[in-house]
Amino acid sequence: MEWEQLEYFQTLAREQHVTRAAQILSITQPALSRSIARLESQIGTPLFDRQGRTIKLNKYGELLLKRVDLILKEFQEGKDEIQSLLDPDKGEISLGFLHTLGTTIVPNIIGAFKEEFPHVRFHLKQNHSNWLLENLQSGDLDLCLLASFPEDSKMAWTPLWQEELFLFFPKDHPLANRESITLQEIADEPFILMEEGYALRVTIDSIFEQVGLVPKIMFEGEEVTTIAGFVGAGMGISILPDVKSLDRTKIAKVRISSPKCERTIGIASMEGKFLSPIAEKFKQYIVEHFHLTDI
Repeated sequence: MEWEQLEYFQTLAREQHVTRAAQILSITQPALSRSIARLESQIGTPLFDRQGRTIKLNKYGELLLKRVDLILKEFQEGKDEIQSLLDPDKGEISLGFLHTLGTTIVPNIIGAFKEEFPHVRFHLKQNHSNWLLENLQSGDLDLCLLASFPEDSKMAWTPLWQEELFLFFPKDHPLANRESITLQEIADEPFILMEEGYALRVTIDSIFEQVGLVPKIMFEGEEVTTIAGFVGAGMGISILPDVKSLDRTKIAKVRISSPKCERTIGIASMEGKFLSPIAEKFKQYIVEHFHLTDI
């Protein structure tokens, strides 16, 4: 079996169109067809259902494609590992981070790092914690900046800084002009919070539990900006980080004097997963510059 056969099969399986697949691979259609025919002969069964010009992956092809994807991914990672060792100051870093970190913190970190390593490329993904952790586990991300410690023992997590959480009120709320407030004072207020399972919601639930309060939740959202919008519309109050991108025209920020309200932002990676030298340098750069500092 030739290595190209696997690449040809993977491309045709994804395109399910001989002409397009041949164009992508820069080979002739007859050459592609002969390669697939040899592969099917070696496997011992057709991998595609053919009806005229239509070609569709069958159940045997779907099974083989899963294995071929893994083989080619491992091979590509091996090539990348070797190339990165040959040139440790270049390469690509796949970084995931929370939406709330995308306004200033992550751009500043990356900008400063690229001053030292101008040839590094970043592949950036911005999403909520659950999505980031799933993509870290799958290998699609090298590193993640997120809140709370991942319980998965296969993950390495280093705390970096403490981020204060504030109460946000509608601008016309009677308490909106206060310099500080306790959670007990607003125990009966309607709350708008992140959905259950999100890292910020886990932190907030823990804070309420500390003081023995059960918030009256009117609405749960997936985005901090959406929650702030509902607060501004007068539908409730919320606890959020001081995100610079929030529209402040209809909301007011008030410090929480009791209990202490903050979350820890850290950097996560998978234990045992190869990190290129440049990704390792970036991780150490972040740890050295932001370790347990206040942002």
